[in-house]
Amino acid sequence: MIRSHPARLAAAVAGVAALSLVAAACSSSSSGGGKPGGSGVLTASAPGITATTITIGSHQPLTGIAAPGYDEIAPASNAYFQYVNAHGGIYGRKIIYKYLNDEYNPAMTSTVVHQLILQDNVYAIFNGLGTPTHLAVAPFINSEHVPDVFVASGCECWNAPSTLPDTFGWQLDYIREGKILGKYIEQHFKGKKIGYFYQDDEFGQDGVKGLSYEIPKSQVVSSQSYDPTNIKIAPQVAALKAAGAQVVISFSVPAFTALLKLTMLGLKYNPQLAVSDVGSDPITLAGLLAEFAKNKTAGFGNSLTNGIITDGYLPSTYETTNSWIQLWQKIHTQYLSRYQLDGNVLYGLAVAYTFVQAMFKAGKNPTRQDLVNAINGGLPQAVGVAPFAYSATDHNGIVGAYLGVIRNGELVPTTPVFVTNDTPTGAITTLNAAQPSAPASGIPSP
Repeated sequence: MIRSHPARLAAAVAGVAALSLVAAACSSSSSGGGKPGGSGVLTASAPGITATTITIGSHQPLTGIAAPGYDEIAPASNAYFQYVNAHGGIYGRKIIYKYLNDEYNPAMTSTVVHQLILQDNVYAIFNGLGTPTHLAVAPFINSEHVPDVFVASGCECWNAPSTLPDTFGWQLDYIREGKILGKYIEQHFKGKKIGYFYQDDEFGQDGVKGLSYEIPKSQVVSSQSYDPTNIKIAPQVAALKAAGAQVVISFSVPAFTALLKLTMLGLKYNPQLAVSDVGSDPITLAGLLAEFAKNKTAGFGNSLTNGIITDGYLPSTYETTNSWIQLWQKIHTQYLSRYQLDGNVLYGLAVAYTFVQAMFKAGKNPTRQDLVNAINGGLPQAVGVAPFAYSATDHNGIVGAYLGVIRNGELVPTTPVFVTNDTPTGAITTLNAAQPSAPASGIPSP
């Protein structure tokens, strides 16, 4: 067991712990564009669309405090777009993906998004990363009537069709995730004392809200929040230990999941740990644990992640026979081999596939409103293990997940897929339908 005195830990991670700020965590046009599969000459039907290209933009933390791990997402999405471009594009058009560095700074996010829309005339903002950063620009994007598609955050705030009609989430929202994780813990740890550890913003608060819908209040003995700018979390962990929490459920980003685990070890406290998908990618987490502890022993990080309970809304790399994992492995090898095939890369590939789905549905010569209308009309399930919620009145994304445990550096699913809504009384049910297989071509049908 390693020792993790708070002062020593703080010194060890001061240069990288601000990674934890990640909470894990589009000019106007008229409608009436082309029809899917229709005939006709390709035209410049909207800003960002020419007869040969579709240009989209994003804000991403490519350097700075939030870059480690999350800087893989946009390159992964771009790898899928390169694959699509090499296989005919979208009705013959190639996708140009311009992602700019905002260093996870909301002020910089505003600057780069204004540039993308007002100077670069992108067709859409795609997968802008982060809750606080994207909250700084979503109203502007919507005021310009630019599609704001598939935000890289599970905040319930993106489900606001009346005030943010052009904004859509994509990943499992944190309230649903909290409900699914909470029900599992309530069923499998009956009578146990439970503690919460969560990021004190929309990410953590939404997660705890979902947990509270399913876990009896009488079982919760301590609820501890953390400020993502302060790595000194020993007081919160000591409070969980003092309260006798036998199970700790954490809605934390990877850096703070690693800090939580190391601080528990330093306090000789070993509860069952359950962590949101946002903060539990096995490869990312193992690397952070080894880095923070300054331990280069082979397998050190993996050994500390073993047994962590978490959830997944995309297939796991453990599922080597899954057709989606096989597709991602193929594209990863061809276009993205400099990165490990971890959860961040899977995320970037999968969300890019969904964008291509939506663009094919929007038509051959789409306006911006055509893309919004296409998503409002619903998208078929594909990359996720559960369907999308999309409708004119619901802009949430994937609606379910499975539970699993981390073993030897991989997420091993242990349950069926469960689906639910984001209300306190909405039932959590088993999804009986299997996930559709990936298309042989790797590209959605028009």
